[in-house]
Amino acid sequence: MVKQTQQRITRADVARIAGTSVAVVSYVVNNGPRPVAEATRRRVLDAINITGYRPNSLARALASGTTKTYGLVVPNISNAFIASFAHALQQEALDHGMVMLLGDAGDCRRRERELLNNLLSQQIDGLLYNSVDRHPYIDLIQASGTPCVMLDRVDPGLNINILRVDERAAAYQVTSHLLSHGYQEAGIICGPLERLNTQDRLAGWRQALREYGLTERPQWIFPATYTLEGGYQAAKHMLLAGQLPRALFISNEAQAIGCIRALNENSIKVPEQLALVCFNGTDRAAYHVPSLTTVRQPVTEMAKKALEMLNAPGESVQLSEFSHRLEIGESCGCQPSSHR
Repeated sequence: MVKQTQQRITRADVARIAGTSVAVVSYVVNNGPRPVAEATRRRVLDAINITGYRPNSLARALASGTTKTYGLVVPNISNAFIASFAHALQQEALDHGMVMLLGDAGDCRRRERELLNNLLSQQIDGLLYNSVDRHPYIDLIQASGTPCVMLDRVDPGLNINILRVDERAAAYQVTSHLLSHGYQEAGIICGPLERLNTQDRLAGWRQALREYGLTERPQWIFPATYTLEGGYQAAKHMLLAGQLPRALFISNEAQAIGCIRALNENSIKVPEQLALVCFNGTDRAAYHVPSLTTVRQPVTEMAKKALEMLNAPGESVQLSEFSHRLEIGESCGCQPSSHR
């Protein structure tokens, strides 16, 4: 039996049922450019409901000059912080009547470039972009003329809008809080060493060590992927190395949770035997046992600013830097507090 293909409903079909011209249907669908009498408008809307007509989004984009869509390219959506920021950006876009198209690069630069080419070819109205390693494909974006906001610390000389948090300062502050408890031996689980954000977080950790007069020990620097498994494996390597530091700065919330799992498997208590803090905490930091001391980025406020920058008129680029927020939990050795 041959399946019959359903014929596509067109504006001509709507016009025939409504008893109007195709032009009048277009005016109703596009809310202009010419006014339509209310009675006629109601007939067109009723005909749309009857036929199930759906406007061709590409045709509407060509007519109106806008696709009502933004693109968002991120390194890896499985990262809890990136997911929370993406959610805030999507909500802000919806509040502006826009749709957000997500591109997940999976920590792969080749895939990142493919995603950018795909989104730009769809004539998106703007791009929000967090590159895998802070070496963004600016040439592609500028050649397309698409407004863009970088969501990371990149070279201001790239002549592009940048929204960022000072990651070195954030790493310094949370490490300083950790060391304020009097711990004399401090290590770090960081990201892959080739990553620029890893270098920023390492620099903040080192600055705190210097100010507290502590010696940096290369054997207590554990590079790992920004994942649960990365933190778990880094902790396993640390345990196999023998002597443990008394305190750890961990440069990602997922890494911290993976690390605590490995420590628990070896009956090492946090913070009694090994205290730790982490970077880029999310809502789940307060619900972990022990609760995590972390620095957080104000994702809701940052999302609002990102959309504002994306829609700003004129040719001049903007640099917007947000302050991080230190949130105290139990993992550093502070006294526990009741959770609201």
